[in-house]
Amino acid sequence: IAMEYLHGEPLRELMRRTEELSRPMPPEIACKIISDAAEGLHAAHELSGNNGEKLGLVHRDVTPHNLFVTYDGVTKVVDFGIAKFSSRMSSSTRAGTLKGKLAYMAPEQIQGETIDRRSDIFALGVVLWELTTGQRLFRMDNDLDTLAKVQECNVPRPSTLIRGYPVDLEKIIMKALVKNRGERYRTAREFSRALQSFFLRRGLFIASDEIAAYMNSIFHDRMQKREAHLRWAAEVT
Repeated sequence: IAMEYLHGEPLRELMRRTEELSRPMPPEIACKIISDAAEGLHAAHELSGNNGEKLGLVHRDVTPHNLFVTYDGVTKVVDFGIAKFSSRMSSSTRAGTLKGKLAYMAPEQIQGETIDRRSDIFALGVVLWELTTGQRLFRMDNDLDTLAKVQECNVPRPSTLIRGYPVDLEKIIMKALVKNRGERYRTAREFSRALQSFFLRRGLFIASDEIAAYMNSIFHDRMQKREAHLRWAAEVT
């Protein structure tokens, strides 16, 4: 089996590294990463079969472990191992079985309801909330407490935790994290466009170059070692 080699780090590793360095990720970097991830999710959600009908794919496991940032600044959505197509929703999962990581599930997923793309949008909103606050939203010491927090879905406004938190960014995140999915963004692209509008209102232009520079700033030594190893591997093979 051959797989594409991704030269970079899972987003969870970025979060761990920022904690080690006590250097919170700049909000504009976090927003760009999540905006790009949302575009990737939208592409998956829009997939059609050979007959042209939408497959209704839902990732179901959008977490920092499954969002990957390459050293050249590209965000990838990976590991669709437990993704579902709407045509198989009723038959592929036993009743009462939860798939995905609890702390990033949408309330309707926890409750065993039929899920759609808006559940992935909620999970992506959780990731962005955590990236921009440096805290965990729903994760507790045990699964039962985590389940209870997700079901309650009491999301603190980031501005109550971080002084000077951008009000317009807070509105975007809170819309993605509404308990009633009918009030969330309808598509991941709509979520992405809202984040892009946030950049425009602030006169920011964040592209892959800026993400690459950030990756270099926190992973410089690791990048050099990995590139040296790749050169060695190329010579050996």
